[in-house]
Amino acid sequence: MYFLGELRGWKGQKALWEFVRKDALILHPPSETEIQRTIRLMEKYNDVPMDLADATLVALAETSNLRQIFTLDSDFFIYRIDDKEAFEVFPQR
Repeated sequence: MYFLGELRGWKGQKALWEFVRKDALILHPPSETEIQRTIRLMEKYNDVPMDLADATLVALAETSNLRQIFTLDSDFFIYRIDDKEAFEVFPQR
């Protein structure tokens, strides 16, 4: 949402909210395990720094066994799934 706002302003963000309203994009409430992992990730990547949004996405990817991510955030080329595997980032640089 942040990057979309930077690129397209409120009009872009409003379009993304429409995806949420139509259940084409689902907002995921984190489990306690994901919350704990989010804290550890933010501590580990504090030199990047990793924000809450990025950390929750990495934790969700780990618990959901997801390896592909669509993002404009270049930090996802740095983050590792389960501290080992790189994300397959779209669009690629």
